Amino acid sequence: MIERFEKFSLAIFEITRYWHKLANDEMLKIGLKGPHATYLTTLYKYDDGVTAPKLSELCSKDKADVSRMMSIMEEKGLVVKESGGKNTYRGLLKLTEKGRKVAKALQKRIAIAVEMAGKGLSDKDRENFYSSLELISTNLRTLSEDGLPQ
Repeated sequence: MIERFEKFSLAIFEITRYWHKLANDEMLKIGLKGPHATYLTTLYKYDDGVTAPKLSELCSKDKADVSRMMSIMEEKGLVVKESGGKNTYRGLLKLTEKGRKVAKALQKRIAIAVEMAGKGLSDKDRENFYSSLELISTNLRTLSEDGLPQ
């Protein structure tokens, strides 16, 4: 059982580490950091924009991180915040034309990385892998919320 835990933990750690390194390398080319990739690709899916709380939920990031990252992206001309009435916190975050162009190019780079990372996996292997990963993630979320049984 412990060996399974070690293999799982190490594999997840390595995947995360290398994925973040690739994201950082790509984002540095445009003067951003790796975490910006998540925001760009998420915002790209929402032409009509999303609120900061919704973006926080979609990206599994805290609101302070969303605020910091959006400020940087606004300074770079990639994101614009449209006021939602009196409360700018509820305003919509949208990609600018420049932001859409950057996000589209990023989508292409991500597709290459995903394809190369899954090299050697059959469609069935890939389907089983993602299904298993989703189940493990769901189970761990439940355990983290409810705690381990006694």
